[in-house]
Amino acid sequence: MTNPLDRAAAALADQPAVAERLARMLVTQQPGDPRPRLILASALRRLGRADQALPLLSDLARAFPQAARTRYELGLSLAALSRDREADRELDHAVRLDPNLGPAWEAIEQRAFAAGDGQRERRAQAALARIDAGDPELGRAAELVVLERFGEAEPLLRRFCLAQPDHPEGLRLMAACQVAARGFAAAETLLNHALSRAPGSRRIRFDLAHALFAGRRAEPALAALAPLLEADPDNAAYRNLLAACLGLLGDDRGAEAINAELAAAFPHNPRIAVNHAHAARTAGERERAIAAYRRAIALHPRGGEAWWGLANLKVGALTTEDETSLRTLLAADLPDDERMRIEYALARRLEDAGKADEAMDHYARGAALARTRFAYGQRDYPAELAATRTTFTPAFLAARAGWGCLDPAPIFVVGLPRSGSTLVEQILASHPAIEGTMELPYMGILAGEIEAGGPAALAAAGPTEVRAWGERYLASAKIHRRLGRTHFIDKMPNNFRHIGLIRLVLPQARIVDVRRHPMAACFSGFKQLFAEGQEFSYDLGDLGRYYRHYLATVRHFVGAAPGAVHTLLYEDLIEDTEREVRQLLAYLGLPFDPACLRFFENDRAVRTVSSEQVRQPIYRSGLDHWRAFEPWLGPLAEALGEDRTNWRETAPLPPL
Repeated sequence: MTNPLDRAAAALADQPAVAERLARMLVTQQPGDPRPRLILASALRRLGRADQALPLLSDLARAFPQAARTRYELGLSLAALSRDREADRELDHAVRLDPNLGPAWEAIEQRAFAAGDGQRERRAQAALARIDAGDPELGRAAELVVLERFGEAEPLLRRFCLAQPDHPEGLRLMAACQVAARGFAAAETLLNHALSRAPGSRRIRFDLAHALFAGRRAEPALAALAPLLEADPDNAAYRNLLAACLGLLGDDRGAEAINAELAAAFPHNPRIAVNHAHAARTAGERERAIAAYRRAIALHPRGGEAWWGLANLKVGALTTEDETSLRTLLAADLPDDERMRIEYALARRLEDAGKADEAMDHYARGAALARTRFAYGQRDYPAELAATRTTFTPAFLAARAGWGCLDPAPIFVVGLPRSGSTLVEQILASHPAIEGTMELPYMGILAGEIEAGGPAALAAAGPTEVRAWGERYLASAKIHRRLGRTHFIDKMPNNFRHIGLIRLVLPQARIVDVRRHPMAACFSGFKQLFAEGQEFSYDLGDLGRYYRHYLATVRHFVGAAPGAVHTLLYEDLIEDTEREVRQLLAYLGLPFDPACLRFFENDRAVRTVSSEQVRQPIYRSGLDHWRAFEPWLGPLAEALGEDRTNWRETAPLPPL
């Protein structure tokens, strides 16, 4: 039978009243032993009587200044009494005395999260990862992963996993490195293996859900997350990931509601405020978005994501006072990620104020930081075009006509970002037969998997496999189709690279090429800081080369698959909206509907950076906005070459 001291300590977790009774008895019996007094103080705190615990703990701390657990309990009692600064000081003292005191690090992490102190929270998470690893080498790697120093962690983990290939924590950490490198399939494999070795691990299951989400596979991510939410429905990390998955699936109202609840529960956390702002913006709640961005800035004035989110509303949301604040921030020492976003925010404010020269300088500074952040390597566009033309010849497509899935539901809207595709989507989504979804990743994922099989994989595929590819795309897109309409839109602009695959696997799908003046489209992309992807947009020269690659790719399919692509010029749409909409609907085989001309009354969620613009009637003021910046766009004009003037041309490329 355990002794009374052990029984008192064991009762603390779920029977603090019992612990108090036993501890009081022991204090009387053993007045010289500090342990009963520490248990008594802990019991009192757990019973909501921190004011009574505090004198006991203060006396113990004076008598035993090197006792880490006393400092930990003292910190928690001070926190319960809202003496936050003293509480944090005592918790820090506890982990200095005992760097392996996990409960103290957990308390630091939780308090830092609630206070929105990301740096302090990350430090605690790194320490907990080291402690939980149970191995010095693995612990060091775990710290590095939490600190996002994946390049240093990966060789340590590779060595560890080679020696212990079934170690769940080693596998989990290696998967984190894979996610950072966008190796989502490899991460999923590692995490499933880790989960088979430790099926009860919530941490591994959560990482699996996160990896699936990062790979834009929201449905399986939700399935992985479900048991965690069932066991702990109030967990902020789980709910945050749930909201992100709902947003990815198009349930923007649901995502906004969860983010609003989290913002109310953690009013001092600027990251949660930013998430709420993003969700409110997508859901069309402009004023709520502005208020949330402003709240995030008030909580963390150096936070670039909130500043850029506010600037990116594109409705003149930044003021003269904001401009002063942004200049002050840029004059100080900032992490590169924060500086990058604040450069873009200030540039947007200066552009709105008519200061083109200064705005261009700050856009260029932001773009330079973005190029470093995304580690973008220039692609070989001529080689990509040659591969497309060699593979998707007229003969290749003709020999496989009708092989794919014949469902006519998909409408692919392709082109360059910032070319008017969101406007076209909004117009089409106002038609009763068409549902707007979002920029779906599924065709790109399918193309990547086929390409991974080698150059011969596509040519070797037979009718059954080709049809299955099309059916797989439709099955993936199905969850985004909430309105039961005949057609749906996939607005991923970079799908122009996959026109051949679309034509092969979904021969009845419609493809709409939305094309804009190259100087306007490319400059609009250059001054946009994208959430992810579009890395070519941070260099004017590469933007011009990418635009030419896009034109050449579309022109190839004009000859290789006549009628497969309908080109709509953004400028023509602005000049004569009804004519262009009628022609577009005729191409889609649909009757004209006047609702398409009242697209700005459509209250559907819009996820792209043009969300505010497409909620207004069409206006011409943005067509030539780039001309104010023309003196600085020489590298773009040079890279565009002859396509700067003949961009409207839709004739096919000459034969190879």
